[in-house]
Amino acid sequence: MKVTLTRGDKIFLLIFFVVYAVVLIFEVPSVQLPEGIGERWIVDLIPSWGIMGRVNPMTVIMTWGIIVIVLGFTLPIARNFKVVPNRKQAFLEYILNYIYQSTQDMITQENLVRPVFSIAATLFMFIVVSNVLTAFPGVQIVPTSQGLKVSLFTDTWYAPTSDLNTNATYAVMVLILSHVFGIKAKGFKKWLKGWFEPTPLMFPLNLIGELAKPISHSLRLFGNIMGGGILVLIVSYLIKYAFLPVFLWGFFGVFVGIIQAMVFSLLAIAYISAQVEEG
Repeated sequence: MKVTLTRGDKIFLLIFFVVYAVVLIFEVPSVQLPEGIGERWIVDLIPSWGIMGRVNPMTVIMTWGIIVIVLGFTLPIARNFKVVPNRKQAFLEYILNYIYQSTQDMITQENLVRPVFSIAATLFMFIVVSNVLTAFPGVQIVPTSQGLKVSLFTDTWYAPTSDLNTNATYAVMVLILSHVFGIKAKGFKKWLKGWFEPTPLMFPLNLIGELAKPISHSLRLFGNIMGGGILVLIVSYLIKYAFLPVFLWGFFGVFVGIIQAMVFSLLAIAYISAQVEEG
């Protein structure tokens, strides 16, 4: 769809953004950002374990909440599947069909298409709901010097994908599954031989390349969601929750959130495909 702006529309938009720039410049010196931006509520369950004994309660709570949301949306559709779909079923079918077609395009082994699709679709459903929640006002709990501060509908919902632990867990899971599928598709000997191709001297580089996959896979999602949330909150305080922050919430929460969920899922398919293809 092509959008055509009249001369008056262009003048209005120019004036609009000039006013925003002026307001931003004058507001910056007087703005006090809330304490706790970028901080996480961390509980040491087992202090002697160090970082391995720590947990973020909001990540755990919201993860289970998102699981309930996904199951609450998909299970009724699955139980009452109709030949002529309603809007919810048609919407879900459209998303899953796109992921399934992408899986078929990248996976050469037909018997592995269905299980890989199930993994990618599950990842997408969880991540997209988690990301989209950041577009809506909700509950946040952050640590401050006075203790825990509970924000009710003055900030967006906490997203588990803004916690690197969540993203890294899924990325490592994808890495392990890709090699499991690789062994199943090519056999253990051929899979093991692939680490030393094209020459044995390439083994260190092949190993580093595989270890780099979960790092880049997780940091990409973490950076977009965590960074986008902080950016929106800072800009919101700078211009007093005018129209631009609402637009940014929608942009980072909905548009970027959906794109990043799809990218994460497609990369999972691509990593598995790289292992199962015939060498």
